[in-house]
Amino acid sequence: MAASNRLTSFVGRVLVTPIFLVAGYMKATHFAATAANLASMKIPLATVATAIVILIELGGGISVLLGFKTRFCAWIMFLYLIPVTFLVHSFWKMSGATQTDNTVHFLKNLSIMGALLLLAAYGPGPLSVDQAGGKAKT
Repeated sequence: MAASNRLTSFVGRVLVTPIFLVAGYMKATHFAATAANLASMKIPLATVATAIVILIELGGGISVLLGFKTRFCAWIMFLYLIPVTFLVHSFWKMSGATQTDNTVHFLKNLSIMGALLLLAAYGPGPLSVDQAGGKAKT
């Protein structure tokens, strides 16, 4: 693989993770408020759901950042974003500035989902734990 492609896959992987790392950190440091928010959206077992969300966002974010179990984590994060995108950012039920804001979040999530699908399909690239030592791992 050309050196520029090696770097491109690494930088792409690094750029897709901050939103998960920051969001997961914020949810972890505001656990009770996050659980209350999920409960207000009628999410069952909101406390357990909060822990799972934090695991997906922080654990998945760190894993993808390092290129460890990248394909698996990218799939989990992609699947996680489906209900988040359609339930939390349902702009078609909103109006005014709230609708505009949630339309942008909805589209942003679709873009992130596309990046995650590319990681799931093609893996993390050579500058990763998965590819360390020349072994292709998932």
